[in-house]
Amino acid sequence: MAFNRSISPVVTGLCDDAAVFPPGLAPLPEAVQAYRDRRGTWYEDFVGPLVLAADALPSLMPLLAGHALPVSVTLPQGPSGLRQVFEDVAGSPVELRSVEVAVPSGMTPTELADALERVEGPDVYVEVPRDDRRAAVLEVIAGRWRAKFRTGGVRADLYPSESELANALAAVVAARVPFKATAGLHHALRNTDPATGFEQHGFLNVLLATDALLSGGSEQSARTLLAERDGPTVAGLVRELGDERAVQARLAFTSFGTCSITDPLTELIDLGVVSPPDLVKE
Repeated sequence: MAFNRSISPVVTGLCDDAAVFPPGLAPLPEAVQAYRDRRGTWYEDFVGPLVLAADALPSLMPLLAGHALPVSVTLPQGPSGLRQVFEDVAGSPVELRSVEVAVPSGMTPTELADALERVEGPDVYVEVPRDDRRAAVLEVIAGRWRAKFRTGGVRADLYPSESELANALAAVVAARVPFKATAGLHHALRNTDPATGFEQHGFLNVLLATDALLSGGSEQSARTLLAERDGPTVAGLVRELGDERAVQARLAFTSFGTCSITDPLTELIDLGVVSPPDLVKE
């Protein structure tokens, strides 16, 4: 028996596998094996690259045994580590899909651009600061690189409010800068975490807010969609997108990092956004 694989454009490549990061903290060998185990499954196309910090690359190499692995590498200290990343992956089976670069305190947008100018090959995501540098950073990366937004963390203040996130989304849509999100998008819907009390954004809410802005909607409409907590309402709006609008929204909102692949997939199935295919005879 085999699966007739079919993943809707609205969720193709939506989840980058960040299993080794909090709160999952999977050991690297387990994360690599789990990634490989998804190959050939009906939901394989739901998953983007494995996300690793730059300093994990030396530990990754012995685990590959010559087999290719798509990877996105984070550089939380900024672009100074880029040369080492390229040296680490040179001649290896690592398929470097993207690098995710933080902007160190004190680094100007011009200095950032100079540091990234020579990067060729992988997509470059720049983690946009949540301060008065945001506009200047977006101006520099527009037309050349991509944005990365941090949407949560281990403290309540690391979660941007609906207003802040709507404003950030409006800025990248206006600048035509594709973006990804990291941290905090633990569920499909806007929710209050029962353990911490943190107000958490939903990844489907982000998708709908992005679509609204692309369609000419206001920042207020984006805030309203980010605040929606009703599952049938959100799922219905996602289904109404259709393939064309879904593709455009996903070109803007490229993916989000998650330490679990099964949790978001299960929620999408429960909401009726994703339907597991029937088994077909080989």
